[in-house]
Amino acid sequence: MEAVRSDAVSPAAPRIAARVRAVAYWAFTLIVALEMAAGAMWDLLRIQFVTGVFAHLGYPVYMLSILGAWKLPCAAALLAPGFPRLKEWAYAGALFLYTGAAASHFFSGDRPGNWIGPLVFGAMTLASSELRPDDRRLRAGTAVKPARPVAWIATAATLAVFVVIALLTLPKGPPPGP
Repeated sequence: MEAVRSDAVSPAAPRIAARVRAVAYWAFTLIVALEMAAGAMWDLLRIQFVTGVFAHLGYPVYMLSILGAWKLPCAAALLAPGFPRLKEWAYAGALFLYTGAAASHFFSGDRPGNWIGPLVFGAMTLASSELRPDDRRLRAGTAVKPARPVAWIATAATLAVFVVIALLTLPKGPPPGP
């Protein structure tokens, strides 16, 4: 009887790894896109929670309009099929936003609980970016195939659901103390 080699790889292993990668990509992407959509709504509505955070950090309230106006398109770009260059910009913008938020909390003397959260979202943004399938990456000399209409409908529906969730979960009152 011949012994089974321990270094033999199952023929199903690459397919399983690809599925795990796809699930991880979509999990991180959906979390980041949901946070961006919620952040956009909270910022644009200038709820007391975010105005309190901005006041604590010393930022002018009008910055909420600027950031909020860019967060929703960022979420859409991350979810939409195609547009690999736009996705690169969306990932960069999200990473700048999260690392800037973490630095702002850190340098204002806030406790780690206030600046670790943005760093976690930054890490999720990096994970989403790195786990992207090839058809969502910017590659020199490769044409982007057009997306099917169902992909656009799914993107719009997902973004609409995220906006509704954001509006239904608006925090009440000021942020907790630093």
